[in-house]
Amino acid sequence: MKLIIQKFGGTSVATEQSRTFVISKILKSIERGFSPIVVVSAMGRIGAPYATDTLLEFIKNNAGDMTAHDTDLLLSCGEIISAVTIATMLNNQGIKAKAFTGGQAGIITNENYTEASLLFTEPKKLLETVQSGIIPVVAGFQGVTKTNEITTLGRGGSDTSASILGVSVKASKIEIYTDVDGIMTTDPRICDRVHKINNLSYNEVFQMADSGAKVIHPRAVEYAMRANIPLVVKNTFSDDEGSFIMQNTEQKERLGSIVTALAHRSGRVQYMLTEPQEGLLKKIADKNISIDLINIFQNFIVFTINELNQQKLEILLNEEYCKFTKTEHCAKITAIGEAISGVPGIMAKIATTLTKKNIKILQTTDSLTTISCLIKEEELKTAINALHEEFDL
Repeated sequence: MKLIIQKFGGTSVATEQSRTFVISKILKSIERGFSPIVVVSAMGRIGAPYATDTLLEFIKNNAGDMTAHDTDLLLSCGEIISAVTIATMLNNQGIKAKAFTGGQAGIITNENYTEASLLFTEPKKLLETVQSGIIPVVAGFQGVTKTNEITTLGRGGSDTSASILGVSVKASKIEIYTDVDGIMTTDPRICDRVHKINNLSYNEVFQMADSGAKVIHPRAVEYAMRANIPLVVKNTFSDDEGSFIMQNTEQKERLGSIVTALAHRSGRVQYMLTEPQEGLLKKIADKNISIDLINIFQNFIVFTINELNQQKLEILLNEEYCKFTKTEHCAKITAIGEAISGVPGIMAKIATTLTKKNIKILQTTDSLTTISCLIKEEELKTAINALHEEFDL
């Protein structure tokens, strides 16, 4: 029995027409000799009646603030509606199917409501269903605690559900269906010369997602990578083969570029702290403020944060009597590629390219497979397009 996980996002299940494409993809997997386990997101995006953000807005506007426990109970509804809808469509076409909640599918989490983490899986019921010739259609984004309280896995949780279940049942591969043909070299909303990347490594996709690219949730990549299960990002509405994500980068066909992709994060604020107090970084972490780029010197520290945490950070800095300056309205660009490691001159090439466009680099950092630069947000589009062209992406 060749098991395959097929995960369909919100746009794939949003309309009657789009759902017919979903059914078609499921049937094609059966024709290819697979036994599918389907995972679905809530229908559509904010404004759609059953979308996650729509449900949140309804309660907020009509009742007020919810507890974390009740928030998860509400948020689980959208995916359950999708699961029942797709299972019913399959049954009405003569294909046996059954809807499952995340908990019924065996995803057991801790009690950290709205951001729950996996404890373990119990796939017995799911496997028995497949073995009996029935397609499980699982509500993504959710699990249950040991005491059967519903939890959700945080944003991008349906991707994570797909990988968790793929690992749990030892699937042959995990297909993530969306409304684009695969993973692009950069954000097509910023650069109109992007193209699909046919093959990537787990690490490259993880770094892309972690650096701001809206491709697949980093946790989903992490789970698949641990079990070495291939991931494929595909388009529900086309027959494109998609982007194939695997462990062994030596098998990949590449165009010869050292850089595989460019990702970005907007809304950054850069802080320079002179004579920082000992233990300050821990206090920042205790306030649940995530530091992005950071450079530590003998007498000062430079780092960036999300602008949403700006007020919270400055209250702390003033309480600690820290002297600081800040630069607002920044963006981080990250060049990503397995081939970057050990190749000299990449940072120099980036710096030269941006300098030619009169773009000032405010801060840099790098790892084995990434190089990141902080620039002013107003220059983001120019910078992305210039680097995309320079690295022949």
